[in-house]
Amino acid sequence: MSEPLNKSELVKLPLHVAIIMDGNGRWAAARGLPRLAGHRAGTENLREVIRATVEFGVKYLTIYAFSTENWGRPQEEINGLMRILEDVIDRELEELNREGVQLRHIGHLEGLSSLLQEKVRHAIALTKQNDRLVLSLAFNYGGRDEITCAVRRIVEDGVKPSEITQELIASYLFTSGLPDPDLIIRTSGEMRVSNFLIWQGAYAELYVTDVLWPDFGREDLFAALKDYATRDRRFGKLSDRRCG
Repeated sequence: MSEPLNKSELVKLPLHVAIIMDGNGRWAAARGLPRLAGHRAGTENLREVIRATVEFGVKYLTIYAFSTENWGRPQEEINGLMRILEDVIDRELEELNREGVQLRHIGHLEGLSSLLQEKVRHAIALTKQNDRLVLSLAFNYGGRDEITCAVRRIVEDGVKPSEITQELIASYLFTSGLPDPDLIIRTSGEMRVSNFLIWQGAYAELYVTDVLWPDFGREDLFAALKDYATRDRRFGKLSDRRCG
């Protein structure tokens, strides 16, 4: 049974939390298991994190599941990750829909099998009216690729240079319609963003924990949100807490 948490400590909640789910391979290696066992354990763990996100009142959650660079991994691992994604959709979609979770995909569907692409599109269409939590899956996603694609589309649309603004560029990104992340969490202790939401996360608060993703649970998410509540977000300006 989960330990009671003092939710009154969450005096300031992020609207949008993004998570770099790292450490599956190290979790598996520490147990003498193949890497895919770590990925599967990480996927199973996601269910608890989604529930906790809803419980704590966060409205948007974006998870980094597979990057454009991950295609360089061994083919066996890639095939296994694709099977895991398909299994998750088959197993979890109905419950997520009942719980009011809206599913979105950011990145490219190209590279996925035609069947998996259809399942992703079906999940998005089925849940598009839900608004309890917007869960965005960054799969076959890279921040630099996203900006490159946005620039290409702007050029293709014949936008004049004088008409290009930050707001216009944002409207061409995969995340169009989503608020920028307020908090980016990275598990496993690595101190980098790994090409994740590099435009949107310009002023996001970063929270890094040594906990490996398969072990990152409700209490760990609470700790991250509690830490966020203490942050003084200045967005390049002077702090309201300054003296004098």
